[in-house]
Amino acid sequence: MGAEEIWKHSTGKGVKVAVIDTGVNPQTPSLKGQVLVDEVPKAAKYHVTQDYDGHGTTMAEIIAGTGAGGGIKGLAPGAKIIPIRVGMDQLKDEDERARSLTSEKAIRAAADSDAKIINMSYGSQYYTSEEEDALKYAASKGKLLFTSMGNDGDKGNKKNYPAMDPYAIGVAAIDESGTVGKFSTYGNYVDLSAPGLNVPGWCDNTFTKYCPQQGTSHASAIASASAALVWSAHPDWTANQVLRALIDTAGRDWAKDKPSKYLGYGVIRPRRVLIDKDIDPGPADRDPLAAENGTDPDEDITAPKSPSAEPSPGTPTQKDAGSSGGPTAAAKETDSGGNTQTWVIIGAVAAVLVIGGAGFAVLRARRNA
Repeated sequence: MGAEEIWKHSTGKGVKVAVIDTGVNPQTPSLKGQVLVDEVPKAAKYHVTQDYDGHGTTMAEIIAGTGAGGGIKGLAPGAKIIPIRVGMDQLKDEDERARSLTSEKAIRAAADSDAKIINMSYGSQYYTSEEEDALKYAASKGKLLFTSMGNDGDKGNKKNYPAMDPYAIGVAAIDESGTVGKFSTYGNYVDLSAPGLNVPGWCDNTFTKYCPQQGTSHASAIASASAALVWSAHPDWTANQVLRALIDTAGRDWAKDKPSKYLGYGVIRPRRVLIDKDIDPGPADRDPLAAENGTDPDEDITAPKSPSAEPSPGTPTQKDAGSSGGPTAAAKETDSGGNTQTWVIIGAVAAVLVIGGAGFAVLRARRNA
């Protein structure tokens, strides 16, 4: 990715990213001054700064950490974080879970904030229409919604929501060589890929040391940071244009109209967007993932609307026959190791990505097919 060069063009300044997760600790050295607690919607303020796992704080640092105190320097250190706390499996206190937001309520709260980007580094095998409706609502307000693909690629490759839902941009995890992680959930709903192996993160909620980790959670956070970099450099662009530019410049060695079921449209490369002074972001009111989202490109709900706008009716996505409703709760992302070293997240991806094997060039079906 070339972060040092990226920061000559953009640091993400002026862009706010909502992090829906286990809470965000605003007092870590890397996040002091980066977390906009006062901008958390009233409905989402419950214990928002009490991270019960360390996961949410890690995601926030990967996105917008300053690197102060030897901590993580995120890919978009000029961006700001709006924390939204959601109840996940790691939250064992039943009373506290009952008072915490569900995924759909958290998404709606983030949509009603001033965040341009919403990061959802969590997932569940259960589909709910309420969560899908919340995503459509956020999209109707011009938000970009990045989510982790899941970490079950080598354990049954279970479906993962909200990644499977319309308007959620599913992100797979790769290593420094550009190879998809064995754990990274795959399928016809992968949209983009980003670094997600050997990434630093807080070992637990004591915030005393970092551990090397892996997961599509981290890849989603890097994708969100990448979007923040681009949006900061092009503040007049819409969510559609930011996403289209990232798709057009993604690293791949297969045809763009035949996305990979492992890496989607390719490895996200914000530097390519930032250094191209003549880049064409395309139409402001056309969803670049209209086919996958099952939308009519001539009636795109992601075009900017007034803050009070409700989502327009869209074509519902047909779910697998075995899908059923259930609680939206995320399993903890896979971590590994216990190293106390700290890192700077610079995105260890070569400018030219070479990926072997015909298996990556697999045409995916539309999500609503």
